[in-house]
Amino acid sequence: MARWLKNGIDPDLKQKADAQVRRTVEEILEGIDARGDAAVRELSERFDKWSPQSFRLTRAEIDACYEELDAQAISDIKFAQEQVRNFARVQRDALKDVEVETLPGVTLGHKNVPVNSVGCYVPGGKYPLIASAHMSVVTARVAGVPRIIATAPPFNGRPHPAIVVAMDLAGAHEIYTLGGVQGIGAMAIGTETIAPVDMIVGPGNAFVAEAKRQLFGRVGIDLFAGPTETLIIADESVDEDFCAADLLGQAEHGPNSPAILLTNSEDLAVRTMDAVKRQLDWLPTAEVAGKAWEDYGQVIVCDSYEEMVQVADDIASEHVQVMTRDPDYFLHNMTNYGALFLGQETNVSYGDKVIGTNHTLPTMKAARYTGGLWVGKFIKTCTYQRVTREASVMVGEYCSRLCALEGFAGHKEQADIRVRRYGQQPAEKQPA
Repeated sequence: MARWLKNGIDPDLKQKADAQVRRTVEEILEGIDARGDAAVRELSERFDKWSPQSFRLTRAEIDACYEELDAQAISDIKFAQEQVRNFARVQRDALKDVEVETLPGVTLGHKNVPVNSVGCYVPGGKYPLIASAHMSVVTARVAGVPRIIATAPPFNGRPHPAIVVAMDLAGAHEIYTLGGVQGIGAMAIGTETIAPVDMIVGPGNAFVAEAKRQLFGRVGIDLFAGPTETLIIADESVDEDFCAADLLGQAEHGPNSPAILLTNSEDLAVRTMDAVKRQLDWLPTAEVAGKAWEDYGQVIVCDSYEEMVQVADDIASEHVQVMTRDPDYFLHNMTNYGALFLGQETNVSYGDKVIGTNHTLPTMKAARYTGGLWVGKFIKTCTYQRVTREASVMVGEYCSRLCALEGFAGHKEQADIRVRRYGQQPAEKQPA
């Protein structure tokens, strides 16, 4: 039976904080809806101390950001984007248009059609998450989205040059320096100067996530996102320093980021908890990572691989890193996860930054019913049908009877008129 050597914060405390976030976001979005640019500017001044002449960057301002980066930084951004682009292209190629004659004279099909416009949010308040530009903008471009706008908050009172360069290299058509709920709201609702988009994607803090939740339906979203989550599944084949580094590497995202160790070795569990303490002594982000570990860290000991799978599927973590003698066992048996990282040779940071899989992934148990952001999220699979006159009579007769069963007289007549017109019935039976 699974045993918790360490547990996290009381869930009731989190629910109270979430309620306050909901109320705040609702008020902000109502303001943007009512007052457009004026509300956005006021919010930017209030939250980011940022009020430029225009939130949209000019070509000259974008080019100036390139001048602030050295050649190595630009080369590294290009390398990471090429990995994301390559994998997205493979995913896009897996989406095929289809057309098939299912009955004589009945042709059915579907087309994969990209959405018309997407707004990509790149977090940049606490950390400039350059990689989020790759994950959203590059993937949307591969999907064929005609209009892609991207926004990020100011960093230290100005546009972050590496984020801007990454957005530009990724292929964004419009780039804005606008953060938080006001950035999400401006893209989704639209203002006098920002045309609204059809879909919003990208990670963010609790306020950004709540804004996306409240706007869902008015626009599409990639997924509902909460704080970064990581689950380490480990056995005695890996040492405690790997486990501790990989727990804290994701805990540094924020003070409410869950980091969980799931193991079948109590000895490894105890050694990992000690290693976490040691690494927090020198980790530059220890203030954030340590708080996350204290409040949201868990250590769970199971009796077997089978039990570890059961517990892991119940947790349904965003990131699941498997460092066991047989990592493929978890690949073949787990069903609820955002992304798997198999073997101690890889880690979540590779997926976050450079390897090519997308880092925008489901949190808060959403992995039970959805995967993460991928090229298919930007594509609508739309069906169509084409029917000959002869087939219309045959299908229409079935449709007429089925509509009668349901009491849908108007639906029935849609079928009946075609049966009459195309069925070569005697003239006296034709309607006047």
